[in-house]
Amino acid sequence: MKRQLMTGNAAAAWGARLSGAEYLPAFPITPQTEIIETLSRWIGEGAMDCRMVMMDSEHSMITAAGAAAATGVRVFTATSSQGLLYGMEMLYTVAGWRAPFVMANVSRGLSAPITLEPDHNDIFAARDSGFLQIHCATCQEVLDSMVIAYRLAEHEKVRLPVIVNFDGYYLSFTREPVELPDPSAIENYLPPFDPGVTRFRAGHPVSQAVAVLGGGPYSYFRYEIDLAARAALDVYDEVADVFAAQFGRKHGAVEPYRTDDAEIVFFMVGSFATKAKDAVDRLREMGTKAGLLRLRLMRPFPEAALRQAFAGKKAVAVIDQNLATGKGGVLHGELASALYGQRNAPAVLTSFIGGLGGRDISAEEFFEIATVTEQAAKTGDIPPPRLLYTESELREMRKLQAIAHVEHHEEAAPS
Repeated sequence: MKRQLMTGNAAAAWGARLSGAEYLPAFPITPQTEIIETLSRWIGEGAMDCRMVMMDSEHSMITAAGAAAATGVRVFTATSSQGLLYGMEMLYTVAGWRAPFVMANVSRGLSAPITLEPDHNDIFAARDSGFLQIHCATCQEVLDSMVIAYRLAEHEKVRLPVIVNFDGYYLSFTREPVELPDPSAIENYLPPFDPGVTRFRAGHPVSQAVAVLGGGPYSYFRYEIDLAARAALDVYDEVADVFAAQFGRKHGAVEPYRTDDAEIVFFMVGSFATKAKDAVDRLREMGTKAGLLRLRLMRPFPEAALRQAFAGKKAVAVIDQNLATGKGGVLHGELASALYGQRNAPAVLTSFIGGLGGRDISAEEFFEIATVTEQAAKTGDIPPPRLLYTESELREMRKLQAIAHVEHHEEAAPS
């Protein structure tokens, strides 16, 4: 095992290479294109035995990935943002095919307006498709999660596709020290893909098709997908434990940080959680018993683990890097449904929306979140969902609006 600096995109590419991906249908979109470029170079150099095919869209890319996986081939692909939504129809389709493959999604805010920086509206839009979701906070975790994802997807109790998600720019183009496992160790952890009865060979032709079904049979198949996703909770714990035993890095469904005696706990996903760790340390120095619980497994949703982790806490501050328009944060709603009616659950659940389009969440904002949540725990008055946005930012935006308004009228005035 050797350590080297690499970007999150390079870590994802190494994860696919070490996992022995055999087929790579691809379509470029910023900021994930570097993944495909890296794999293409390795394939061209003969360092990776993989067939790469450039497709005409994300829709056809995901179709090809599902079709290949259904024939017993180990498949990898990658997308981001608008690309993920372009292929949304096929996310549901290939999950319904029970096609086990891995796709990296490099989160990026959705248009309009256009941004190249991250938030999680793209990936959370896919949360009910049947794809399992693993969320990463570091480049090391990207590489490790790729390997874990294949063992999870291909498990006989699961057989569902998996998305490994990480933040654009904050991880995709940021170099961090990453331990690169020895290929022989990965081979020992991740055996060759055994597709079972779904194997397809030209010498042994088998007809595979998707029938048009009525409500009763259709309900049965959708229920089977749900059961497989729920079974993936235990399977994930199993494959993550085996990975930890072999490589020394534990990637549980949730990651607690200083939560044992915490009274106020931050709850969030993604790379911004690393900033929350620093805020927790500084809040502790100031006498506030703060902690952090980071969600790694979004689908299936680890309700039991969350209930156990939050039992007895005074309050939880949910920080969503997404916005469900007209409702609030997705994570807040998910956690509220998991904790509702549970004995010893936190009485207070506050909601904060931040990091949209890659906007930073400062240490001072974490301190304010803790203060507001602590006050709500004392009074029982829970504030409405709050957007993390400063008065100075609002003033700057209004200045820009005023300038644009003046320029518009000057252009419209007759000469």
